[in-house]
Amino acid sequence: MSTGTIKLLRKVGIAEGASFLILLLIAMPLKYGLGMPLAVKYTGSVHGFLFVAYVGLAYYAKEVYNWPFKRFLLAFVSAWLPLGTFFFDGRLKIEEKRIEQGLH
Repeated sequence: MSTGTIKLLRKVGIAEGASFLILLLIAMPLKYGLGMPLAVKYTGSVHGFLFVAYVGLAYYAKEVYNWPFKRFLLAFVSAWLPLGTFFFDGRLKIEEKRIEQGLH
């Protein structure tokens, strides 16, 4: 079994998590503190795209790797929490190694 989907999910998850932090810690303070609403508009659009891509890839991974629904749900919830996708990435890394070793 290939690990391509998990590798892609990990990359998108890191990007999604980073975009969430940029939105929360940089763009929103720029909007509300300095009156720069375009910071949220553009960062929010990128984050929204990455969020949808992450959730879609997580569901696809559920189908490809026959994950229980609970694992997909954990991936989904992690995308809603700051730093969540970074923590879930640890689980994905373990899963990736198991597949590479033929233990899946």
